[in-house]
Amino acid sequence: MPATRIADVIVPEVFNPYVVQRTAELSELYQCGIIQGDPAFDALARSGGRLLNMPFWNDLSGNDEVLSDQNPLQVNAITSGQDVACLLMRGKAWGVNDLAKALSGDDPLKAIGDLVAAYWARRMQAVLLSTLAGIFGAANMAGNALDISAVVAPAVPDFTASTFVDAQQLLGDNKDKLSGVMMHSATEASLIKQGLIVWDVIEGGTTRVKTLLGKRVIVDDGCPVANNVYTSYLFGESAIAYGNGGAPVPTETDRDSLQGDDILINRKHFILHPRGVAFQDAAVVGASPTNLELANAANWSRVYENKNIRIVSFTHTLA
Repeated sequence: MPATRIADVIVPEVFNPYVVQRTAELSELYQCGIIQGDPAFDALARSGGRLLNMPFWNDLSGNDEVLSDQNPLQVNAITSGQDVACLLMRGKAWGVNDLAKALSGDDPLKAIGDLVAAYWARRMQAVLLSTLAGIFGAANMAGNALDISAVVAPAVPDFTASTFVDAQQLLGDNKDKLSGVMMHSATEASLIKQGLIVWDVIEGGTTRVKTLLGKRVIVDDGCPVANNVYTSYLFGESAIAYGNGGAPVPTETDRDSLQGDDILINRKHFILHPRGVAFQDAAVVGASPTNLELANAANWSRVYENKNIRIVSFTHTLA
């Protein structure tokens, strides 16, 4: 019997939606609601162009007025603003040697799909970390960042329950909207030693997740660290908008007959946008920003009020 080939098992019409759904299932940030997908974001990601406009109404402000039969009410303008997301266009190709184990499985389509989905879940988390580095480099995001790493006694520069509360307080009366925290594994270890991280049972008693003072814990060693100074990130639900766009050819297979290699090619067009921080497109060379360009502060500027941006950067040391 001839060996199984990529083209024998990959049906793009089945493979593409499976990878999209499975990637979301494998992403903790997606599963706990920090990254929010929506058909409206999908449509935005398919609308065309590198920059995608997301207009919004500013909140109403000003004092109310005392009603009078002499003085009419003053008419105040309702103002608007505009958030801007960038379309990310990424792709990856794998040869059969990378997928040989999957091809030998009982259900090679599912096995390959799981490998590809897990790959994109990791890469999208890397995109998010680059984006966070960029937005918190922007000067007008200082109100969402707490850096205690340089404080001296009697103040404490470490991540503790008390300093975590201080980080949440940056959002004022919106702090209760924070629902998760992403941290380096060394930070997690320190908090476990302090007895602050516990396992909670959710979803009808079938799933156990780590929480910190009621906030979902996501661990990623891509979080910034240098000389015992760590940065953790606090998030609220739907802090990150996700839209799945439409690459012209999302999935295709090929064969290098001279090498005898089967090839799987997978492409993604998507938005992964911190809501309320507009992409400026000030320093982008190619058709779509790289992770290094996403990490460039020149490409970001806050457009929401600070406390309406459900993201906080917390820089600290470890005990």
